[in-house]
Amino acid sequence: MNLLEKAVDVINNMGASSLLPLTVVFLSLCFGVKPGKAIRSGLMIGAGFVGINLIVEMMNSQLGTAAAKMSERFGLNLRVVDLGWQGASPMAWASWLSAIAIPLAILVNIVMLGMKLTRTVNIDLWNIWHMTFTGALAYTVTGKLWIGILGVAFHAAIVYKLGDLWAPFIGGYFELTGLTVPHGTASYMAPVACLTDWIIEKIPGIRDINFSIDQLQEKAGVLAEPIVIGGIMGTAIGLLAGDRPDDAFMLGIQMSAVMVLMPQIVKCIMEGLLPLSERAKKILSKRFGNGEFYIGLDPAVLLGDSQVVTAGLLFIPITLLIAMILPGNQVLPFGDLATISFFIAIAVAVHRGNLFRTLISGSLIMTMTLWITNQTIPWVTALAKSTGALSGDGLAAAMDQGGSPITYIFVELFQRDNLAGLLIISGIYIVCLAVSVKYSRAEKARGEDEEL
Repeated sequence: MNLLEKAVDVINNMGASSLLPLTVVFLSLCFGVKPGKAIRSGLMIGAGFVGINLIVEMMNSQLGTAAAKMSERFGLNLRVVDLGWQGASPMAWASWLSAIAIPLAILVNIVMLGMKLTRTVNIDLWNIWHMTFTGALAYTVTGKLWIGILGVAFHAAIVYKLGDLWAPFIGGYFELTGLTVPHGTASYMAPVACLTDWIIEKIPGIRDINFSIDQLQEKAGVLAEPIVIGGIMGTAIGLLAGDRPDDAFMLGIQMSAVMVLMPQIVKCIMEGLLPLSERAKKILSKRFGNGEFYIGLDPAVLLGDSQVVTAGLLFIPITLLIAMILPGNQVLPFGDLATISFFIAIAVAVHRGNLFRTLISGSLIMTMTLWITNQTIPWVTALAKSTGALSGDGLAAAMDQGGSPITYIFVELFQRDNLAGLLIISGIYIVCLAVSVKYSRAEKARGEDEEL
């Protein structure tokens, strides 16, 4: 095993909760933060991500089990199970292309910063697995190494630009100033929300519908507080899954805990990032010219918002319903159901907490995700078999990354076995991106006006 392979193996085994603190300490020292403060920052971020991981694991085990029972209870005869990010990321890391992906993704970021093509400084090495997945899938399908390497670079360049687009929303709506989320389902599916919002604005009557958790709380009082909503929705999901009332109530208690604990955990991460963020902005502004720079992080930091978690809980049964009625669908949503909040997290910010619009755009996001996931089943199955994650005649699907427009468009450009699908998805996605640029500029201008 060479040095690069060992480094990849270490990253895969450590995960974000261990890797990110070390990265932050290292970068903090490089940017001139005092050692004591750098170490404290790293530990604070580590504590935050441990907390997030504990909650996500609980949601995976409890909500995931409830979702599986729900699908079985309502007779969903879908033959290909969604592996989720838990199944997709090990496949990406197991591909030997991952040894190239990490330094390549970092190099693309540095080059784009130097050419002033991005303001996003990615410090989230763990989520490079998304870029790796695109490259590994392309290499597996085409058999050409250069296409796999190009896939990594293509995905990296796109998400750094997406990081720039979403930074005004991350700072404006979520109040996470100086941060952005360039990675994963939250980032690459948010353009769908921008197009949806633009269309809704053109429809009289519909555009005036606006309700959020905050507005419900004003009218319903304590019954609309996040902790109560979490309890009600968790219990409802348990009952729909056929659980006994006491087990359903326990799921409700656990979802109430998510609503209470997530915002506090995100505060730990923000406190830990502050010294690095401030120093990085000063040095990068001096090196690359005046302007804002954004620290790229995992979308988990967005789960501190009650609107995001509430919408995520609602989309568990909604996604299963979409899977039932989507023509030709073979995929049973499973692995990603418990963390479906990630898919619609930035959409919540685009709609400024309007739950009505989030439900519409989120439904379109999950429909597109499932449609693409069905198209990539043969590719994901081939990758799973090549990395030893699947044996025999089984099939594999992954909504997270296997359902990504970025990955699908890139691989299909070289595979060309579904030109109609390529034209439809790429056409829709390009329009979504164009509208997203307009929305990002408007959000940035709004933020600047509020500062004056």
